[in-house]
Amino acid sequence: MFQVNVFLETISAERFWDIEKPLPQLQIATNLNLVGINKKHDEQLEVPFVFSITYNPAIAQISVKGKAFVRGPKDELKDILDSYTQKKPPPPMVVQAVSNVAFLESILISRILNVPPPIPLPQVTPPETGEKKKGEPSYRT
Repeated sequence: MFQVNVFLETISAERFWDIEKPLPQLQIATNLNLVGINKKHDEQLEVPFVFSITYNPAIAQISVKGKAFVRGPKDELKDILDSYTQKKPPPPMVVQAVSNVAFLESILISRILNVPPPIPLPQVTPPETGEKKKGEPSYRT
């Protein structure tokens, strides 16, 4: 079993769009790049990463850099390192831990910048306007 600890080293964010202008229709792109996997100790790997968010049109930019430290049994860590040297993708557990932390921080930063968050917000669909017979219950058992 692995233990993944994620630490942020750099947070960079900038709003380009004038605060008084209404925001246009946007496309938001997120990119998580695990830069490498390095052996720190016999029972620990270091995984540096860069997480970036770009808005189109360019209203803002957010970038989060950091390191994830993976601890676990020596043989499992060796398998991860060997897989990386063979250009195989990193374990989903590591990617998930890094992306959870990076997304959470970027959501908070987007709120500070007053720009839309990098996740789709839930859409509320309007209720159906179909006519219902009077006295008919809205459900049946």
